[in-house]
Amino acid sequence: MSRFFTSGDSSSSEESEDEEELYSGGEENQEEKEDSSSEEEDEDDSSSSEDEGGRGVSRFLRDAASSEEGSEDEDQPKVVKSAKDKRLEELESVIKLLDNAVKINDWSSISSEFDKLNRVLGKIPSEKPPKQYVRIIADLEDFMNETIAKQKVSPKKMNTTNSKGLNAMKQKLKRNNKDYGGEIFKYREDKFEYLISEDEEEPTPAPRQPRAATSSTQAIEDDDQNFSTVGAGGKTLKYTAESILAHLRAFNESRGKKNTDRSGQVQIMEKLLAVATTPYQKVRVLLSLISTRFDITSGSISYMSSEQWNSANEEFGTLLEILEENREIVIVDNAEAWEDDEKQPQITPGELFKVPGSLVSMVERLDDDLTRSLQHIDPHAVEYIDRLTDSQKLYNQIVRTMMYIESLQGITNLELPQDNLNRVIIRRLEHLYFKPSQVVNIFEDKALASIPAAIDSTITPRAKKVDPSTLLSTLTTYLFEKSSDIIRGRAYLFQVYSIALNDQFFKARDMLLMSHLQETIPNFDVSTQILYNRTLVQVGLCAFRSGLVYECQNCLQEICGSGRQKELLAQGIIIQRYSQVSPEQEKLERQRQLPFHMHINLELLECVYLTCSMLLEIPLLAQVGSFPDIKKRVISKTYRRHLEFHERQIFTGPPENTRDHILQASRALAAGDWKKSVDLISAIKIWDLMAQPDKIKGMLADQIQQEGLRTYLFTYSPFYDSLEVKVLASMFELSERKVAAIVSKMISGEELAAALDQVNSAIIFRKGVELSRLQSLALTLSDKASGLIEANEKTLEQRTQGTEHRFERQGAQRGGRGGRGGIRGGAGGGRGRTRGGQQFGGGALGSAIKA
Repeated sequence: MSRFFTSGDSSSSEESEDEEELYSGGEENQEEKEDSSSEEEDEDDSSSSEDEGGRGVSRFLRDAASSEEGSEDEDQPKVVKSAKDKRLEELESVIKLLDNAVKINDWSSISSEFDKLNRVLGKIPSEKPPKQYVRIIADLEDFMNETIAKQKVSPKKMNTTNSKGLNAMKQKLKRNNKDYGGEIFKYREDKFEYLISEDEEEPTPAPRQPRAATSSTQAIEDDDQNFSTVGAGGKTLKYTAESILAHLRAFNESRGKKNTDRSGQVQIMEKLLAVATTPYQKVRVLLSLISTRFDITSGSISYMSSEQWNSANEEFGTLLEILEENREIVIVDNAEAWEDDEKQPQITPGELFKVPGSLVSMVERLDDDLTRSLQHIDPHAVEYIDRLTDSQKLYNQIVRTMMYIESLQGITNLELPQDNLNRVIIRRLEHLYFKPSQVVNIFEDKALASIPAAIDSTITPRAKKVDPSTLLSTLTTYLFEKSSDIIRGRAYLFQVYSIALNDQFFKARDMLLMSHLQETIPNFDVSTQILYNRTLVQVGLCAFRSGLVYECQNCLQEICGSGRQKELLAQGIIIQRYSQVSPEQEKLERQRQLPFHMHINLELLECVYLTCSMLLEIPLLAQVGSFPDIKKRVISKTYRRHLEFHERQIFTGPPENTRDHILQASRALAAGDWKKSVDLISAIKIWDLMAQPDKIKGMLADQIQQEGLRTYLFTYSPFYDSLEVKVLASMFELSERKVAAIVSKMISGEELAAALDQVNSAIIFRKGVELSRLQSLALTLSDKASGLIEANEKTLEQRTQGTEHRFERQGAQRGGRGGRGGIRGGAGGGRGRTRGGQQFGGGALGSAIKA
């Protein structure tokens, strides 16, 4: 073999041995890069020294390559990194990938990279998690909540892969973030300070030569070794009483701009409030602070957090206290702002100093924000109850604001619009009208206890203790005299709702009819129309509790007969399959929804409506079945539809829900078994939700007995010549006097062809012309035929206007039966068509006219 190939084989074998030594060395010392690099260099040197005796091209190429590598190593500085630094770099690279996946909303990549992030974290020897890790898991949780909230509103859904990744991350973050709750809380309190403190806690490596100081940064030295807040230009921010107005101007100018740190602004304003000395400074800071808190929302959630809302509510109370103590300072909408930031205004005792702002808008914003939070929170969770307790705090502020604005109304030099007081009073009514009297009393007592005794109202004075109905009547009367149409209409509906809630049906009905709102309600806004529907339903429920079945059915017919109770009462959204509802319209509908504690029970509403319809429809069906000549009429189409569907069923099992109980009770009542009907109606458990359920069940039993008697008389009167009142009283367990009254009413209303013999206590039925079944069917057929003829005549008149002679034959002779004849070939059986194709023949009527 040639020496050239022999040398090549030896070199390749030596190189392979060197590579094995390198790999083995790298596996043993994986965490110490500097040792492995030095071993590689020694091995390379040894291999090069062993190959010096080699000959050929390989030696030349190896020398050239080694010289180039050596020159490159000399140019680059050597960096020695510890294992912890390398793990931190790897952690940062994974965090960067996670940030990129968040930007493109790729939840599948986020899930896989999150697993990798936790694996890398497990290799870092540290008791405390790195700050960047805390940042990424907190941001991931916020981003996940925003994404879930958007998916609930947006009609466009995620693809399957993304949805699986999102569901997986929901479980992973829930388990993972439990261990780091404290660090996440610190990070969310002050993100900037939390991340900055990482650099300060870490020990500095080898000292470096100091660089020249730039003009944009200045050294900050604190005698007490505390930190100082540094602004964007590198200047130390000092919060003093003299600089408050300048800071507030800067905040007002930055409000509404992008990339504004509102949480940071709130913290700075809290510091300004602490250093404020004069009442004017406190008022200005509180106005800006409350307005800034209203702007803080987390992602797609459109309401403030509970902590921010409570802080804003407390600060609003502090603002009212300052204004009550310093009557010279007045907050007015159209006041001119103080322009001089360097000089504080001089407030002269006895003269008013106006500050621009609006207390009424702040109260309304607090109220709207609380309502939005109650709309979004699960009503069956404990959080909803905790949030609902804040309504008492808000009501206290509303009453106090009303009293303060009333006191300003008496100042002659101050011209305040009446609308401000009207808006506060209508908010007070919105918190009271749907509550029972006991709850209203509790709200009022707590509100007056929270307000100093020196502050009083002229509209509802403390000394004049009134019941809730009188309180609502007083507020409504004031608004009816001082307000415009919309506020007046809403106030009137509030009062009618409250009266109906307190079981005063006739008063509520008369007020509703006298207002004529049923004629003008389409001209009002949507929220007022919803309030009108709620008031109408409440009046109907009040009639039912009073035992007025016919009036209850009339009130509930318009709402319950449409099948859209949930939408009309703003208690839910029904999205149909082919509905043309845009996302904006759907969003508006969701904003109009009422909180859960204001809902009217829809199942109870349906139960009341169907029960009343049963008590009215069953006697009517019996009357029409026995007397075919009576014109048919329908009271409730919804009930008729349910009843027909129930009767078409081949097998009827025991009742399972409220509707089944009512329909089976209807069949029993129609068959004359009123006791079974009473048992089925009384077995409905939803009656327990109403006040005094035993009284309701007793009232229904009496109504079923009376309607059962009417149904029996309508059904079986053709088969009797006379009937004793005593027999009917024993059958239906009614008093003879009650039976006689019912029969007399039926006779006077011409519902029953009979006479009441008071001497013998009997009913004598009058027999008219009795028709057989065939005769009654013939009469029905003739009625339908006459109706069909009338409809055909109307159709003919509409289609033949201006063409009265269209069907007359021109120049043709009648040729046989049916008008056949014609000109064509002189044949007697021709069709007699004219030129121009197929012409209008008039259908069946046309053929009849031609004949």
